[in-house]
Amino acid sequence: MKIKYLVYTLLIVGIGSFIAYRINSNSAKNEQSQDKGKDKPLLLTGIVVKPQTFDNNLSLSGSIEANEQVEIRSEVSGIVEGIYFQEGSTVSKGQVLFKVNDLELRAQLTQATTKEGLASENERRAKLLLHKEAISQEEYDVARADYKSAQAQSQLIKAQIAKTSVRAPFSGKIGLRSISPGTYITPAILVAKLVNIGQLKITFSIPEKYANQVKINSYLSFKVSGSTKDYSAKVYAIEPEVEVATRTLRVRAIAENKDGKLLPGSFANVELPLDIIKDAIVVPTEAIIPVQNGKKLFISEKGMAKEIMVETATRTDATILVLSGLKPGDTVITSGVMSLKNEVPVNIKIK
Repeated sequence: MKIKYLVYTLLIVGIGSFIAYRINSNSAKNEQSQDKGKDKPLLLTGIVVKPQTFDNNLSLSGSIEANEQVEIRSEVSGIVEGIYFQEGSTVSKGQVLFKVNDLELRAQLTQATTKEGLASENERRAKLLLHKEAISQEEYDVARADYKSAQAQSQLIKAQIAKTSVRAPFSGKIGLRSISPGTYITPAILVAKLVNIGQLKITFSIPEKYANQVKINSYLSFKVSGSTKDYSAKVYAIEPEVEVATRTLRVRAIAENKDGKLLPGSFANVELPLDIIKDAIVVPTEAIIPVQNGKKLFISEKGMAKEIMVETATRTDATILVLSGLKPGDTVITSGVMSLKNEVPVNIKIK
């Protein structure tokens, strides 16, 4: 029995030693293959940085607004007795749009005019009596005050009557109406909207670092959805302060719209030209890697990948302007950068 146990023990020890040997052998082979892989350079593409002229244009999102826009409402309450505009038509400044019944106000005006005439006559008589010293100055002052009060009451009613005829404050296109003849209207009821679309405003915001590069009377171009046409606009107003929440500056430009094809409320893709930079450093956008504390890229230096932190500015569809971190002659890696690590051997194919 002892011999049997001894044989089993030797077999187990032998099998365990063989397994340990195989494990150590495989680990050594894996390490050797990994070391060979590390020594093998990665085949990547890149560019050599060369100074070039860069048209510094900002691509922005803006909104189109009417040059002038107002909600048409009545200042007085009453029955609408006439509507004198067609929905969607063009109206002229001063044109009567609708009329509110003013019979009651005119009756009040007749009454007030009568009182004004009587007060005027009383004031005239009191003045004659004052010259004859038949009444005191105080009595004349009372008569004169009564006349002025009656006069003011007449003027007030005339002003109310004038408000019953609602006129267009400017020329433009009027929208859909919400009333009909016979409607009892109040100042709370919106009748229609009047807009002047002969000119349109384009409002957009720029990052605060470009605030000093935007000037009054400078020109920009923009496009709208569904059209390939480039429209032009002129900057005419700049907000005097930067919005704290967004760190942006609001800018407004004006554009001609004589053909009426541009509509208020539309979205605008704005191209705002800034200064032209000579000897600029520009790299492809795919070379830039956003990181927590800024942006970085990789360059090839002595056959090794080297991580560089950069400061960037304007971005286009294909390129981005680099302000610092690169110099002419650097080889910027443009492929495989998301998985690339520092100090890795690389073999760069220049585009």
